[in-house]
Amino acid sequence: MLGQRNIGGSGLEVQVFGTQKSQETRRALRFWSERRVRVHFVDLKERAASKGELQRFAQKFGITALIDKESRRYAELGLSAARLSDERWIGQLVEEPFLLRQPLTRMGNKLSIGLAEVEWKEWVAAEKGA
Repeated sequence: MLGQRNIGGSGLEVQVFGTQKSQETRRALRFWSERRVRVHFVDLKERAASKGELQRFAQKFGITALIDKESRRYAELGLSAARLSDERWIGQLVEEPFLLRQPLTRMGNKLSIGLAEVEWKEWVAAEKGA
């Protein structure tokens, strides 16, 4: 498992939620590593994202953006017909982290869902220019 690491002297830090099994998560970790940004990786297989953390993403993107409707777990749980409130979905995502689109990435107040390299490059440029 990749923990916190600071390559070079960059003061930048990013938090990545995902699993090592996810290709997009591995690509995100590689992206940040190549830019010498400290990564705090939260492996959802070992520790679920907190309710508060998920609510932060849901407030910005909406609850449906967090749900990976193509995931095996989504199909196994038969959720395609589910009509849950946002609050119930948050609870479901805390209990079943494999329902989340991966990776969830946070740098300060900046958030992204999925592979968002263009956006991440803008974050790095903005931070280095500050």
